[in-house]
Amino acid sequence: MLDTTFTHQAARLLLLLAFGATLLPDAASAATAVSANRSDVSLERIHSEPPLAGRLPRAPELSPGGGWVTYLRASEQDSEINELWGQALPGGQPRRLLSVSDLIGAQGVRLTEAEKMALERRRVQGRGITGYQWCGKDDRRLILPLSGDLYLVELTEQGPRSQRLSFDEKEPERDPVCDAAGRQLAFVKGGDLWVQSLDGASAGPARRLSQTGSESRSTGLAEFVAAEEFGRQRGFWWSPDGQRILALEVDESEVPLKTRSQIFADRMAMTTQRYPGAGGRNAKVHALVFDTRGRTPVEPQRLSLPAEAEYISRAGWFADGTPWLQWFTRDQKQLSLVEFSGPQAQARTVLVERDPAWVEVQDDLRELPTQLRSGKPALLWISEASGRAQFWLVDRVTGERQQLSRQAEPVARLICQREQGLVFSGATERGRGREIFELNWQGQSRVFQPGEARRWRDARADQGCRHLLLTESRWGQPPRTEVLALDGQAPALPLKGDAPDPLLAAIAPQVQVLDIVAADGQTPLNAFYLPPLKAGTKPDQRHPVIVKAYGGPGTATVGWRWSGDTALLAYLQRQGFGVLTLDTRGMAYRDRAFTRAHAEGFGKAELADLFAAVHQLSKLVPAVDPARIGFTGWSYGGYLAARAMLDADTPFAAAIAGAPPTDWMLYDTAYTERYLGLPEGGRAKPYAEANLISRAGLLQKPLMLVHGTADDNVLFENSLRLIEALQSEGKLFETVIYPGRAHGITGKKARLHLDRTQTDFFIRHLKP
Repeated sequence: MLDTTFTHQAARLLLLLAFGATLLPDAASAATAVSANRSDVSLERIHSEPPLAGRLPRAPELSPGGGWVTYLRASEQDSEINELWGQALPGGQPRRLLSVSDLIGAQGVRLTEAEKMALERRRVQGRGITGYQWCGKDDRRLILPLSGDLYLVELTEQGPRSQRLSFDEKEPERDPVCDAAGRQLAFVKGGDLWVQSLDGASAGPARRLSQTGSESRSTGLAEFVAAEEFGRQRGFWWSPDGQRILALEVDESEVPLKTRSQIFADRMAMTTQRYPGAGGRNAKVHALVFDTRGRTPVEPQRLSLPAEAEYISRAGWFADGTPWLQWFTRDQKQLSLVEFSGPQAQARTVLVERDPAWVEVQDDLRELPTQLRSGKPALLWISEASGRAQFWLVDRVTGERQQLSRQAEPVARLICQREQGLVFSGATERGRGREIFELNWQGQSRVFQPGEARRWRDARADQGCRHLLLTESRWGQPPRTEVLALDGQAPALPLKGDAPDPLLAAIAPQVQVLDIVAADGQTPLNAFYLPPLKAGTKPDQRHPVIVKAYGGPGTATVGWRWSGDTALLAYLQRQGFGVLTLDTRGMAYRDRAFTRAHAEGFGKAELADLFAAVHQLSKLVPAVDPARIGFTGWSYGGYLAARAMLDADTPFAAAIAGAPPTDWMLYDTAYTERYLGLPEGGRAKPYAEANLISRAGLLQKPLMLVHGTADDNVLFENSLRLIEALQSEGKLFETVIYPGRAHGITGKKARLHLDRTQTDFFIRHLKP
């Protein structure tokens, strides 16, 4: 998946009532002049300590029984170093539980290339402690992987006690998961699945369950496309009774081997990676069931799937001990749920979801014990059969479906289930907002804790659905997270975090909500406009604009929520730029018709919408100078930026393309083929039309390419090919590379340089 932070299903399409711009309160005055008491902001301050937004809690988790809330928090010394913090419930005071130095002293954290890639797949931010999880249903114990080893952390009245479980410094233990009772721990090491007892009475050395691990074969790990494109970061699952493990065996021997040149400032490292390019071979994945009882490994039971089962997107166990799998066909137009029952693990299809474009990944399969169908708990399922994502009840025996929710906009995800119904999050305000809803079994819903509009709320819950870990943010306001008791009997408990710097509130931009219409002339697009705030600017003075857009499927960027770019946008305003943020057709949080705009074509609907928006902008905001509009985008947004400049009709004066895919044959199978189809049998046309290399001769205006040399997602080869093509055409352009950086440019100094570089580019090319 190209660089997406939030990927959920989408919202409903509204009819456009009128053209024109709607100003938020006080936005009009901000658009005309700079207030005398407004503070200034610099790029150096944006990227220095302490963070303008404060040190926000990261990766918060409620313990299974709701007795603790834990989270990662940036160190006081360095906001890029994570520490583990926690608060006992109800009402406990926040305290630091662990830091890296508590476990490994002064030595640095060591990570293999495979571990670094896994963190990249999870979009994990920061260094130090990068992950942890509760051990089974136990409210006292956590498992924490660090520097290749595993630690068992027990929370006691005297404070946390840690126990190192592994001592192999050459081969890391990965993806640890406890069984439900918290008495056993499974992990992957050397490509094989291992189990270790945590019960003091029967503790012993770890046992290896599989015996086939090699450079190209593993058991229990997620292959690249499963993690990157389907969001499945795990490769094994404990049975409810802790006696068996469902694991996926991955054979990548036929997947093409890519060699990446990780160009650093002082060296060059050659790294190999199994990367399945569009039209190429995928990993072969098989499902196995291992018996964990006994000291002697036994041959696992193999679960049978048809040849067309190309991708296993989800897996798990029903409460009665029956394993299940969800699998996609290669074209992803069919998703099947299959269970394997009886001693022979007989496969039976429970349901099939089909879509002429593609089926979205299903995350919310749950059993509902209070809703029996054919004598078994009904299954909860999300389907877009009604035109937008909604909850359905499925009879596990017959496959019969019944629509449960009828929201005006798409549901996003299930938070938890209670006896009286569901708690879930869903889209509001045409996908610009998100709310938490309660839904009863009769299909009636209500907002949980109604409040002001224009907000973004989501939550997680403990296993009993007694507490919510609720996060709320608004435009220009950093998120705040608190623990709420669903019964309302205890006061809200906020998570520890530093207050934002007062400067942030002083500079947070006011926005105009623009009524932009898509290129089809009827579909409303979400767009925010931020006027320039440079001192001395007259209300009618023509000014340049920077457009920021992503344009790709799977996410949306225009919404009533916190953006990490808030301070940067305020800085650009003070340099005399207006800023337009736009969500084109094909992006997320809208209805099915809207989100399927990329079917069989990249660089079409979204490019047409982008151009249409630019042409409408100067009519909606008369002070905009249509001759001085620039564009910037990253990942798919980088592709869109480059594609916009390689067009004879481009309305842009200059653009920056960050980490752009330039030849979709270089990008992975699952993502690319979902939208463009297989590049075989006469279906190569969408790939040819989306290719940027062949359009190099069309460049007429300033373009900057930015890429990290160690990018394992959009390989650096993409930019190199376009660079070569532009040079062959004799075109002038600019290139900025970041040695050793991956798909996201991380590190305060590197980010500062990137922002300086981009600002300088637009000042040179968009100012008079």
